[in-house]
Amino acid sequence: MSRNHNYQQHVAPGSPGEESESDIDRDLQELDPATANQQHRVWRRSHNAKDNAVRHIPLRNLRRGRTTESWNYDRRPRTEIVNGDGDEDLRELLQEDGNPRDSPGSVEDSAPLLSHDSSGRPQEKSKAKGSFSSHLRFPRFYSVDTTDANAEGSPEAQSIGASRNISIGQYPPPRFPPNAVSNAKYTPWSFLPRTLYNEFSFFFNMYFLLVALSQIIPVLRIGYLSTYVAPLAFVLTITLGKEALDDIARRRRDNEANKEEYTVLRLRNNPQLSSKRMKGKGVPPSNTARRNAAFSQNTRLDVIAEEESNIGDSVYDSHIEMDEIKIKSRDLKVGDVLRLGKDQRIPADLVILKSYVTESPVITPALAHLPKGIETANNLIDDGTKTDTGDDPALKQFEDQPGATKLSGNSATSETFIRTDQLDGETDWKLRLASSLTQSLDPRAFTRLKIVAGKPDRKINEFVGTVEYNPFGPSVSGCQGASGVGNLIKSAPLTIDNTAWANTVLASSATVLAVVVYTGAQTRQALSTSPSRSKTGLLEYEINNLTKILCALTLTLSVVLVALEGFENRENQKCLRVNLDMGKSVYAWFIERDPDIPDTVVRTSTIPEELGRIEYLLSDKTGTLTQNEMELKKIHVGTVSYANEAMEEVTSHVKQCFSFGSAAGAGASALITPSTSYNLTSTGAASAKRTRREIGSRVRDLVIALALCHNVTPTTEEEAGHSFTTYQASSPDEIAIVRWTESVGLRLLHRDRQSITLQSVDTSRIVIRVRILDVFPFTSEGKRMGIIVRFLQGSESASNASEDAGELWFFQKGADTVMSSIVAANDWLEEETANMAREGLRTLVVGRRKLSSEQYRDFSAKYKQASMSLDQRDSQMAQILKNYLECNLELLGVTGVEDKLQKDVKPSLELLRNAGIKIWMLTGDKVETARCVAVSAKLVSRTQYIHTITNFSSGFDPTAALDALSLLASKPASTALLIDGTSLSNFLVHHRDAFISIAVQLPAVIACRCSPTQKANVATLIRTFTKKRVACIGDGGNDVSMIQAADIGVGIVGKEGRQASLAADFSITSFHHLTKLLVWHGRNSYKRSAKLAQFVMHRGLVISVCQTVYSIATHFEPHALYRDWLLVGYATVYTMMPVFSLVLDRDVDEGLANLYPELYKELTSGASLSYRTFFMWVLISLYQGIIIQGLSQLLVGSVDSPRMVSVSFTVLVINELVMVACEVVTWHWIMIASLVGTMAIYVGSVPFLGGYFELDYVWSWGFPEDTEEDFETAGV
Repeated sequence: MSRNHNYQQHVAPGSPGEESESDIDRDLQELDPATANQQHRVWRRSHNAKDNAVRHIPLRNLRRGRTTESWNYDRRPRTEIVNGDGDEDLRELLQEDGNPRDSPGSVEDSAPLLSHDSSGRPQEKSKAKGSFSSHLRFPRFYSVDTTDANAEGSPEAQSIGASRNISIGQYPPPRFPPNAVSNAKYTPWSFLPRTLYNEFSFFFNMYFLLVALSQIIPVLRIGYLSTYVAPLAFVLTITLGKEALDDIARRRRDNEANKEEYTVLRLRNNPQLSSKRMKGKGVPPSNTARRNAAFSQNTRLDVIAEEESNIGDSVYDSHIEMDEIKIKSRDLKVGDVLRLGKDQRIPADLVILKSYVTESPVITPALAHLPKGIETANNLIDDGTKTDTGDDPALKQFEDQPGATKLSGNSATSETFIRTDQLDGETDWKLRLASSLTQSLDPRAFTRLKIVAGKPDRKINEFVGTVEYNPFGPSVSGCQGASGVGNLIKSAPLTIDNTAWANTVLASSATVLAVVVYTGAQTRQALSTSPSRSKTGLLEYEINNLTKILCALTLTLSVVLVALEGFENRENQKCLRVNLDMGKSVYAWFIERDPDIPDTVVRTSTIPEELGRIEYLLSDKTGTLTQNEMELKKIHVGTVSYANEAMEEVTSHVKQCFSFGSAAGAGASALITPSTSYNLTSTGAASAKRTRREIGSRVRDLVIALALCHNVTPTTEEEAGHSFTTYQASSPDEIAIVRWTESVGLRLLHRDRQSITLQSVDTSRIVIRVRILDVFPFTSEGKRMGIIVRFLQGSESASNASEDAGELWFFQKGADTVMSSIVAANDWLEEETANMAREGLRTLVVGRRKLSSEQYRDFSAKYKQASMSLDQRDSQMAQILKNYLECNLELLGVTGVEDKLQKDVKPSLELLRNAGIKIWMLTGDKVETARCVAVSAKLVSRTQYIHTITNFSSGFDPTAALDALSLLASKPASTALLIDGTSLSNFLVHHRDAFISIAVQLPAVIACRCSPTQKANVATLIRTFTKKRVACIGDGGNDVSMIQAADIGVGIVGKEGRQASLAADFSITSFHHLTKLLVWHGRNSYKRSAKLAQFVMHRGLVISVCQTVYSIATHFEPHALYRDWLLVGYATVYTMMPVFSLVLDRDVDEGLANLYPELYKELTSGASLSYRTFFMWVLISLYQGIIIQGLSQLLVGSVDSPRMVSVSFTVLVINELVMVACEVVTWHWIMIASLVGTMAIYVGSVPFLGGYFELDYVWSWGFPEDTEEDFETAGV
């Protein structure tokens, strides 16, 4: 129940609580002197005119109301609030001058207390107000602003084209789309219309429907109506049932994702809790008590001063009760505050409010001896938001809440990392920050926040919004006369750095509190995803075209026969679709139960034969071809290269360097600098020792440089009672390098904004300490990263290690393309980087430079001066770096980092390429990364030249673009294309046809920095331009649009989510399963469907030819040769099982298909079911029909008799069984059983066919002697 507002009740004149004019004058003079005189004169005139018709609201009540009631959310219906307990309070809001007065929650100290500003909310027009309609001013939580188009819950705010205001913890929440994942193609209302439309859009289904409808007319009816309607109904039932089952399976798997639970902070108003805490704080609980206290002990101004001193104190958040509840993903609403931990998937688009790191109770002993000047903070970025919350009373109150997360002792840090590879395909982690305005807030104070977010947008790298903190609650800011409140409201901008989009993953160890801003269909991922569509296989279209020809032939023959008083039978063609649909279900069953591709799921069982027709494969990179796990595989120090087992030699050098003197004396605790001599303890020749010392010194210098030149932060975590160290950084490359330095003996023990500490793995002692002076971060333009450090001297245990007399060094690492001009001249760098690049390794060149104190002071002064320049700042700073630091660096070595590939990616891609499939890799990652993966995965062979097109902006020269295309056109078979997203967009806009006509001829295309929409557009463009079958494969939410745009969509169940697999037609668990899916199952599905379709058409044509021959022999009498059961039984019981058993046939063995993938090229040509094979089967059917019917009439000696029908029909059945046996390539026991069983069924049913056969003649041996009259009767 809501609490009544503490408005002043009407009292009798002369009572102690009566508000006199002197009281008002004093309030105005002391609290609002600027407007007191003018406002009071206006009030006095109005007061006299109205003759005290309505009492005034005491000023102290306005002040109390604004602080204690601004966040009183009432759960009752609005009508109950207006007509219930609030009526008395509403009357107190009447103005004698007819103008609405501000609500109690709208008054600010700096605003005129009796302001007559005309702007504000429109008056409530509810009938419940009666005569008060012209004077009544509703509080914010009573009224609805009908003129604010962006108000929460309004249709405009709910539309995709409007921004939204989000007040955290409000009740009820605004109406926005549900946060549910849906990959279903149909709704309960659209299922029948869409599926029936799809079915009858094919000619043969429409043809059969018209034939069935024609049988309603008695004149046109031939046989029973059920023989026409039942097969068509059976066809539709099978097809619609398959679609329904597929869609139900999609919904079931969507439901699994939507049921994932998340922790939500529930913020609720609890008046009883507020009253208790107010009493505990010494705050008067009511107006009456406050009034009595004012008159009995203090002056009125003392009471007001006391109230103002408490404004903003945590006591006024005490009525907000907070606890944690578990809510399913689909039930999340806009405005909910989520608590997320490491490796949790983000369920909706969020704005980060607060981030904190739980400090591990495990303390490394070595850190206890760190100098006092070295901090132990985990965060690297100082944004001014770090807050000590240990003594915060509001925080302690929060921790006292049952079930609340204990934040005391946590390190408040506004930064966190997220993985976005499932959203944009980039492997680098993204740094995200909480706003400085919200980072230091008590979570209960989130109810004072209002977030203004822009309209939903598909741009994943852009966001514009603001966050406002109102110490009096959001209700005050929108009220009339609240200009003073606006001066106290704090606001801050929100950018992409403050967000975490749906389908990303929290990568760091921090706990994050974030508010939901977009849900469901309005998230960035959903807006970048194209809607599901119904897919139809190429075989369906081919059969549809052949059916048109077949029906045209039969229709022509029918017209001729009807003109001659005969007719044509078209019954058996209806079974074609039934057999094909049942065959597809069998193919899906085989795929899902193949032990070589476990956990494969067929989500669209209507297109398995399309797997055998693929000519273009579009693949994602991250998570599909690669594992997104980096590993340093190789280093080169100028004269020696180390890789694989040779890394043990590097470990021995590092151990020798950092463990010297460990057994004796003071040298054991000395800190090491780059100038420390490398002592060699091994025995041997002097020259060998000198060579080993030189190599060891180079290895040591390279390892030290790699251990210092980075932005990696180590964190200690505890799991199951065991502590372990994890690393956080924006780039997985840097984490791989730091892990490698640890593996060879030098561990990153500590890193903060000011210092780095390194520890020897062998001796567990601190060997290197440095102070960080400057960091030059990596940029996509600069392609390098640098750091200036001062090495501390002294011992590891000394707390006063010298920080001013240490050596100054500048370390830098970067791409070879930029570092080659920065390092000193050498004769091996270019060759070695080329060798690593050919191996698919991502190369980094490492160099260093020693600085004197004077050089550094000079550089620092010049660099600072350049950084403050307003004109060409970046170029000036770059020039200072080049002049002072980036010149003639000592080349330390080269590293090669490998992005680990998925299992068997190399042989899989090679097999697919040999099968004639052109492979495109579409990724959101960087150009260099895409190039390295393409080479390492053998997507591009060693003999192919990679032509790179990047940075072609919208204003590029058309001539240059055509020149780039002409180079590709000159050697399309031996050239691969590497293009970035910007260039791709501009080519598709300005040179669409020229680009795509050349690109589709290339053996491989690598497109990087592609958005999800671009991926889908490329897939659609290839389909429409080439008319070929396109398959797309991916594992992330950013691949869903591409998968749905393809003819065949294959989704891999990824580590971070199953969005791609849920939206795909086929779901697999690893990329190498794709080869068997295409080369083996695709081949079998297509070959079997083609053979099955031809046999079904042959079966119908043979019986039609027999009918035609019979009609000619009977002088075109309109009589059926085979009636009723014979016609239906021939298409079902007597031939269906043997014909359908062809779905078990195999033309080649699986080993042969993998050994000779070139066999797959035959499938893409469509030779198994073409016009050539169709007309061949037409001729065979024509020949067999004439022979069967003609010889039956001749041998029996009768044209129209049960004896002739029994012979003709028996031979017709036996002929079909023999044809099936002749077409089988690989026998299966089910095939034999179906042939023998069908023959037995036919023989066993003959005694029941007395109405059609002459049974005595059937069971007799031989034919009777024919007479001349019989031959004449037969027409011979």
